[in-house]
Amino acid sequence: MGTDYPEHLLAREPAPPYDGEGPFALWHFSEDPSLSRFRPRAPGAPAAPAAAQSGSAALVWAIDTRHAPMFWFPRDCPRGCIWPVAATTHEDRERFFGQSAANRVHVMEAGWLRRMQDCRLYAYRLPTGAFRPHEVGGYWVADEQVDAIEQVVIDDLVGRHASAGIELRITPSIWPFWRRVVNSTVEFSGSRLGNSAPHPDQFGLPGELRRGQI
Repeated sequence: MGTDYPEHLLAREPAPPYDGEGPFALWHFSEDPSLSRFRPRAPGAPAAPAAAQSGSAALVWAIDTRHAPMFWFPRDCPRGCIWPVAATTHEDRERFFGQSAANRVHVMEAGWLRRMQDCRLYAYRLPTGAFRPHEVGGYWVADEQVDAIEQVVIDDLVGRHASAGIELRITPSIWPFWRRVVNSTVEFSGSRLGNSAPHPDQFGLPGELRRGQI
């Protein structure tokens, strides 16, 4: 487990540690094996997360080791990631985690399973000195160009979830789950929900941004 996580720097309570977490580091995940240099991008640019919509500066974005499992998916795969925090009620702990030994749950759609199984990711470790924590906990930003100092191949994404003790749920549609999550007391991060399959429970994407998304 990572024991050096700088929790005091974050604006929100971090996710729980996961099995085999390793030391604190900052990462950029991509399906492109040829990256090495990362330049600041303005909001709306392809490599900038939706969390950038809250600001206008051009930034380099990174995710820390504790929250990196939210990126163990194909880039465009819609997914929802949840975990309990101090403010989570007993009822919500039972509702979302009561039938699981895991304290982190990731949900994806069945239509993306084959791409998930075939996906190979490249995790680029970035130097921490240039970065500061973003208001959305787990994300870090830099104003200047940074060069990667390591590339790590990430494959068998389903097996990686299992080894980390993170429950991965595969469902026809994420929306029945997600509608309940955003009205709960669990912490969450949703990604690429605009790529999800149509469903009657689907709601407008601006409502997703309540507690920070990518």
